[in-house]
Amino acid sequence: MTAPVRVMLVDDHAVVREGYRRLLERESDIEVVGEAGNAAQACERALALCPDVVVMDIALPGSSGIEAMRRMLSDRPQLRVLIFSMHDDAIFSTRALQGGALGYLSKASAPEDLLHAIRVVARGERYVSPDVAANIARSASASGQLGLETLTTREFEVLRLLLQGETLNEIGERLGLSEKTVANHQSAIREKLGAKNSMQLARLGARLGIT
Repeated sequence: MTAPVRVMLVDDHAVVREGYRRLLERESDIEVVGEAGNAAQACERALALCPDVVVMDIALPGSSGIEAMRRMLSDRPQLRVLIFSMHDDAIFSTRALQGGALGYLSKASAPEDLLHAIRVVARGERYVSPDVAANIARSASASGQLGLETLTTREFEVLRLLLQGETLNEIGERLGLSEKTVANHQSAIREKLGAKNSMQLARLGARLGIT
């Protein structure tokens, strides 16, 4: 008999996690082994519980799901991550997939789609929900993303926190970087995006929906 897929749920809303847990626990081939409500908990519990698949939102308190995923995969490269998020924008999905996520599913998807996605990702195959795939395709055919595609995963995370109003020191503490390193990332981001100051960067972020 094949062992069930061990799943860990990561979302900052306990009610949402409970709903997912109830859905998944009805399936004989899926076992929920743990939950986490923020990036730090997710990294700790992924290492302690050794799940096969982590189902995770991008929007988490503190560091984002993309940053948490980067840390998890650094500790356990064989881990499979399925992003399950309200953000179906190509900006976020492309970053997540480039960062190591094996799947990306929007929260507008039907419950059975989540079950299917978990099973696909557990087999080591990529899954992207149709609405997200369509947005990625449209983005790829559009004329660039104002240089956003040139940002590294770390630069994208720094940009997200800058646009949330975090200081360089606060970002450094969240990401385990020195303030100087964060400042260097900020300079690289501005150069790549053609933003001369924080105001221009904020306007660009608003246009791209990065908040």
